[in-house]
Amino acid sequence: MSPRPAPDLDQRRDQITRAARAVAEADGWGAVTMRRLASELGVTQPVLYSAFAGGRQALIDAVALDGFVAIADALEAVAPEPMARMRAYLEFALARPQVYEAMFDMPSGLEFGGGEGPEPLRRAFAAISAAFPDGDVTAAEVAWATVHGLATLQISRRLPEVRAEARLDYAHDAFTR
Repeated sequence: MSPRPAPDLDQRRDQITRAARAVAEADGWGAVTMRRLASELGVTQPVLYSAFAGGRQALIDAVALDGFVAIADALEAVAPEPMARMRAYLEFALARPQVYEAMFDMPSGLEFGGGEGPEPLRRAFAAISAAFPDGDVTAAEVAWATVHGLATLQISRRLPEVRAEARLDYAHDAFTR
């Protein structure tokens, strides 16, 4: 009997990342352990570590990077104007709270700020910046911080959903006066 061929490393990483997201969506990030993922996937823990040598942190960072690609796609899919981009950002965060948590709330080995971070982070911020005239980076940063705060507070149910649209309108008005 010939040995079973090893799956492509990128394919394995994608499979593990998808499994981690599924566990996080079902039971929260606290339930995402290498032991549980190995069990879910029917592999040994060393198989997981062969794909993510940095362990759980590297896996969370991979989920976060995928999230930044997805949020950049969502932002780029709408008109490059403040309301459209802020709404797309908020909709992404509310639709994928566990991915959003990996992107912003979990400890991260990803570099933020200074323009030196991974390409998906730079691309997502560029999509926010493109909504502001004359490349006003400060306005883009404050808009990002504002919509991030709204997303975080809405996901945690600390702001009533009934006024979500009014808050977004208020933020838009503040940035476009």
